[in-house]
Amino acid sequence: MKKLALTACIAGSFLFGATSCTSDNNKDSVDQAQETNEQTFEDTSMQDRKVDQSDFMTRAASDGKFEVEAGKLAQQKGQNAEVKKLGGQMVTDHEKANTELKALAQKKNITLPDSMSREHMDKLQSLREKNGAEFDEEYVGAMVDAHDKAVTLFEDAAEGLEDAEVKAFASKTLPVLQQHHEHAKRLDETMSNTAGTNTNRATPSRQ
Repeated sequence: MKKLALTACIAGSFLFGATSCTSDNNKDSVDQAQETNEQTFEDTSMQDRKVDQSDFMTRAASDGKFEVEAGKLAQQKGQNAEVKKLGGQMVTDHEKANTELKALAQKKNITLPDSMSREHMDKLQSLREKNGAEFDEEYVGAMVDAHDKAVTLFEDAAEGLEDAEVKAFASKTLPVLQQHHEHAKRLDETMSNTAGTNTNRATPSRQ
């Protein structure tokens, strides 16, 4: 059936153009990986368990890729020394977690996305377009938001997944993410207070 569908698609492309045959290329990479995993385990006794694993691991993979690439940008473009330091921590810790996740996915026969999600790509592109203090502010805000979601994702996996090894990975990684979250929130608060102080100093007093 797949060969027939492909033949029909190729034939149709001569009449209507090739865009219909390449529509899958426009799908979100996380969605594509999840669909692949669903098809792999469809109608098996492990279907429900594997779908839950796939949902967690594919989303975690995209998040990890984003954290590493955004961290590299922070090291390159950050104006604030603490922003550069946070970026370096993100790169070190998430590269380690990404390597562990990849090995675990291979062991569990779970396909991971070959790139980050469209949402993460958009956030990364936005960061690339910022410089100086504007970059610092957006990067730290992105880290607070990303880790807020990541902590929830890993908490749910540590508590709810059935596979002992995947649960163990989530439980092991969770404290690191919580530490990142607190670090980013503290830095965000410090930068906000500093910006407020500078604004007050720049505003002349009225007599």
